[in-house]
Amino acid sequence: MKRVSFAEFGGPDVLQLVDTEEPHAGPGQIRITVRAAGVNAVDWRIREGQFQKVRPIELPAGVGQDASGVVDEVGEGAEGVEVGDHVFGEGWGTYAEFAVLSAWARMPEGATFEEAAGYPSVVETALRIIRQVGVQSGQTLLVSGASGGVGSTVLQIARDRGITVIGTAGAANQDYLRSLGALATTYGEGWVERVRQFGHVDAALDLAGSGVIRELVELTGDPQRVVSIADRAAPEFGVRFSGVAGSVPEALAEAVDLISRGKLHLPVEKTYTLAEAVAAHIDSHAGHTRGRRVMVVRAAAAQVHGPAS
Repeated sequence: MKRVSFAEFGGPDVLQLVDTEEPHAGPGQIRITVRAAGVNAVDWRIREGQFQKVRPIELPAGVGQDASGVVDEVGEGAEGVEVGDHVFGEGWGTYAEFAVLSAWARMPEGATFEEAAGYPSVVETALRIIRQVGVQSGQTLLVSGASGGVGSTVLQIARDRGITVIGTAGAANQDYLRSLGALATTYGEGWVERVRQFGHVDAALDLAGSGVIRELVELTGDPQRVVSIADRAAPEFGVRFSGVAGSVPEALAEAVDLISRGKLHLPVEKTYTLAEAVAAHIDSHAGHTRGRRVMVVRAAAAQVHGPAS
């Protein structure tokens, strides 16, 4: 089969599209023919070697952890799933024609494979950090960097729970944030005062890692009411850095419920082929997305390439 792999840590150019042996489902696992794979910031952070001290991997390694597709193998002890089921979930090396998933759920009715592939990690992350920051119904949550996948999900889950949300994003994404029920403002000079105009902030999330931790603590008045998923310097300010995943099966069940009730929708901003993995990682690293970026698995070219020259 074809899969995207890297044999050394480094920039996006270390990604290669290679021929490799197909994986097979072990106990409690399933294998899918991959229709789409989510592109997440954690993918390029792993590729750069940022997590080697806490989550070491052996090289060469595959890329990607979110995927949707059709079940074609069911491992021993994997219950409630059959060959032919349409599922989405989390595994490893999902930028590939086949992938093994260790957590999955049936795709919600009406969801496309491209949409479904964008949900697993971002829903898990959103649920985890909302819980960790301790924000409750009736309170106000500030989300810095709110237009991406995690931010879009946080906004929708928070609004469903009766939480007022203030979101910061670029000028082009202000209407998008408002469409998700957020009070929206731009980042950049004067952003703290613009946020204050909306009223008291009970808790804050840093999703972009843009060096705003000090200001988020100032706005909430308490470093324990701030959580970051993007700034590793956060602990220097007494702020929690959240980088360890929680319960993926629970997150998938929550995603199905929210999507089925019409309370969660993540637009797919851009799609890539396996051969365009380099471009996908360059774009992901640049940020400024609205919703999700997704790898669509179809006939792949002979090698990975970046943006057209």
